[in-house]
Amino acid sequence: MAQPQEQYQKYYVPEQSVWPIVGAVALFLIAVGAGNFVVEVTRDKSGIGGYILLAGLVMLTVMVVGWFKNQIDESMSGLYSAQLGRSYRQGMAWFIFSEVMFFAAFFGALYYARFIAVPWLGGASNNAMTNEVLWPAFEAMWPLVATPGGTETTAMGWGLPLMNTIILLISSVTLHYAHTGLEGNKRKQLAVMLGITILLGVIFLGLQGYEYVHAYRDLGLTLQSGVYGNTFFLLTGFHGLHVTLGTIILIVLFARIMKGHFTPKEHFAFEAGVWYWHFVDVVWVLLFFVVYII
Repeated sequence: MAQPQEQYQKYYVPEQSVWPIVGAVALFLIAVGAGNFVVEVTRDKSGIGGYILLAGLVMLTVMVVGWFKNQIDESMSGLYSAQLGRSYRQGMAWFIFSEVMFFAAFFGALYYARFIAVPWLGGASNNAMTNEVLWPAFEAMWPLVATPGGTETTAMGWGLPLMNTIILLISSVTLHYAHTGLEGNKRKQLAVMLGITILLGVIFLGLQGYEYVHAYRDLGLTLQSGVYGNTFFLLTGFHGLHVTLGTIILIVLFARIMKGHFTPKEHFAFEAGVWYWHFVDVVWVLLFFVVYII
């Protein structure tokens, strides 16, 4: 008796792409340019750091647009299969996990500085002699009153950050309803809720920019304000970068929705954007309590 033939799914393997190397060069230029630009600003000197940073950002934008276009064309051409869809889900899950570890490193650095290094320098845990030798006038408090260079740090108020927290929490709710609208084939609900989410993301970034200007101009909280200033701008700055990326992703998804893309059953690209945005929101809630409240 003849055995039934096994059914194999197709698995699309894309052609070689130039975009990974373009993205790698762009990120290299951004890293070098940003580092030099920060040094130039803090030392009040001119240089090419800003131009290198701008070149990296332009190249990164070109890479994102080109790569997104290729992916969208492949998806709309019906080249993907269920197996490839599972691969995408696994890839997105691992990507978000890597981002979790990325922020965990910075939260760990803040924890070490605040709860281990500062008390240790203040003479805790039988380190009184260390306190006398390294920094006799040191006061173990957070934020630090003074740094070795004499620059005082100023604690930020949490009124504006609380407002931003509420904005991001609301954006998670609107994005959830956009997702349910897509699953229920309610295109108007999908478009309206996603549009509101994008607007809330832009408002968040605008308020964070205002907070930075206020910190530098009025409070004297800068990158030179000791470990408090460094950790503050490091955590909030990288989170702002992730919100920017998430907003760009949502804008691309909104444009695709306006063109009639996605169906209630086939919409992982949209779902991946939802995962990423919710991750960014969770990180901000943790950041709000650790940086502004505790």
